[in-house]
Amino acid sequence: MRRLASPSALLLALALAVPSAAKERSGSSGLQGAIDRVVGRPVFAGAFWGIEVRSLKSGKVLYARNAEKDMKPASTLKLVTTAAALDAFGPDLRLRTTLETAARRDAMGRILGDVYLVGRGDPEMMSAGFQEMAEALKASGARRIEGRLVGHEGLFRGDRRGSDWAWGDLVWRYGAEVSALSFNDNAATLTVSAGERAGDPVMVERSPETAYYRVVSTATTSPAGSGSDLALERDFGGNVIRLGGTFPVGEEPEELGVALEDPARYAATVFAEILEAKGIHVTGGISTSSEPLPAGARVLAAHDSAPLAEILKGINKPSQNLRTEILLRLLGARVKGAGTVEAGHAAVLEFLRRVGVSPQAWALQDGSGLSRSDLVSPHEMVSLLAAMDRHRYGAAFKDSLPIAGVDGTLEHRMRGTTAQGRVVAKTGTIRHVNALDGYASTRAGERLAFAIVVNHYTGDAKDAVNAIDQIVNVLAGR
Repeated sequence: MRRLASPSALLLALALAVPSAAKERSGSSGLQGAIDRVVGRPVFAGAFWGIEVRSLKSGKVLYARNAEKDMKPASTLKLVTTAAALDAFGPDLRLRTTLETAARRDAMGRILGDVYLVGRGDPEMMSAGFQEMAEALKASGARRIEGRLVGHEGLFRGDRRGSDWAWGDLVWRYGAEVSALSFNDNAATLTVSAGERAGDPVMVERSPETAYYRVVSTATTSPAGSGSDLALERDFGGNVIRLGGTFPVGEEPEELGVALEDPARYAATVFAEILEAKGIHVTGGISTSSEPLPAGARVLAAHDSAPLAEILKGINKPSQNLRTEILLRLLGARVKGAGTVEAGHAAVLEFLRRVGVSPQAWALQDGSGLSRSDLVSPHEMVSLLAAMDRHRYGAAFKDSLPIAGVDGTLEHRMRGTTAQGRVVAKTGTIRHVNALDGYASTRAGERLAFAIVVNHYTGDAKDAVNAIDQIVNVLAGR
């Protein structure tokens, strides 16, 4: 039978315990109170906050609020996709796009059959890469393709867009279709400028200039100071972009990034136009294929991507959705043998298990966080960040993140504050969701991992962003 202590002994024990308990409270209450005051403002009464802050040296959780609750992560989900790709491939991986044929070339420089433009998941292919390949083909003596130019995208299978992406996302660059053969982020950029006087048509500059898409504009110039009300539409299944509304005199030009349909055909069309400009004519038109390449295909020209470490900077710093989705399918293709979303998720979950993060706690619908059905808790996100802090490629991972007040999606946030230059973190924003997950180095030299996310906030998103920045400045100022 357990013997109870005497009342005097209990009082003595409590008296001895008070100083250490008070010390513990004083060590945490400053941080606790500062963050609680930010998230407890009346404006956030209907919102749901999830926060965890952890010391990377001791592993101790310094602050937690709903840290075990599943929440929509928005683009902070890119952290797990890019971390898994870095773990699987290493920072030096380069992705090769090739021009191949099984056809014979005759003495007149004619390739007597189809030529395949083969995509293998380079997420950054731009005009310069196609120019390089076209120059190499011309230097080899090729003068004419007596067959089709086929955009080959067989490495990836399945849906071209993520599960549960909103219809309103799909017309814009950030909702572009995924393909193993991509070009210019599978989008076009329209730069809109005002005319000389009110009533004049607006001026629209297209990039790239290609016959693959058309712009029909009825937009007009409005008086100075009247505000812009440009309206853009593109019917699904087509590449005719309609621009209407007004744009005021004196306004800085506005860039509109518009997603285009059928990325492989887009890439092949632009490449054929580049070949034509260099004097290499394609007689058989443009086609696409996901079927195996013909037996005996040989490489005519190739372009290698930048190293993966650089590609990750082009994903996490600007928060680029398409390139993340390409990496997810590339993980599936190279790790699990199938270039699908499902295989990519299987590879990601295996990675999480290997680095000591619970894969059961992640509900993944895509790789970029654009899906409204992705779920993960702040605790699991901080566990990922802590694991990557110890990872052999941890430096490359951190280098890919925006720096507070310096670059990427944090370029204009936390400037001139304690957090500037001390915080590297990934932003996340979709409707009613704002998040920031990453690393902070405090003034005292302590290194922290943190995840801060607010869901269901229906007010001005600027209030949520400012609140998150206030919390991060509290962390950096420790």
